[in-house]
Amino acid sequence: MEKKVVGIVERVTLVGNKKVKTYAVFDTAANMTSIDTKLASEAQVGSAIRTASIKNPSTKARTNRPVVKVRLDIGGKTYTCEANMQDRSHMTARMIIGRDVLVGNFVVDPEKNLKKFQSMQEKKNNPEGTGPVSTDCFSNGNG
Repeated sequence: MEKKVVGIVERVTLVGNKKVKTYAVFDTAANMTSIDTKLASEAQVGSAIRTASIKNPSTKARTNRPVVKVRLDIGGKTYTCEANMQDRSHMTARMIIGRDVLVGNFVVDPEKNLKKFQSMQEKKNNPEGTGPVSTDCFSNGNG
C-alpha cells in the first residue's frame, strides 16, 4: 500500500456520534494519537476504554490519561485507533496524530503546510489569537 504524504499539520475529521473537523499535528515523536477533551465531547466519541500512562516530553513526568476508541477521516480514508484525551486548549492543535496511525500509512513532509503550522503557533502565542483554529482558512500544499 502506498503511503500518503502529509504535512506537519493537516485537516482531520474526528468521527463519533457527530463529525468534527479540526487540524491535527502529525507528530512522529508521539507514540499515540491524542485529542482534546472538549473535541472528544463535541464529537461524542464515547466513554474511556482504559487509561494510559503518558510521558510529557517537556517535564519527563508521567500522567494517566483516559483512552477512547476513535475513527479519523484523513484525506478521504478512515482510520480507527485509540487516542488518549487531555486538555489541549493551550496547545497549537486540538489533536496529535501519533505513530499508531502514521506507521504504514503516512510519510510526513516537514515543508508541506509549514506556513499553516507557523500561523497556528503564532495564534497560540498571541493572547488575542487564542482559541480553536478554523479549518476554513486551510489551503492545500503550502498554506
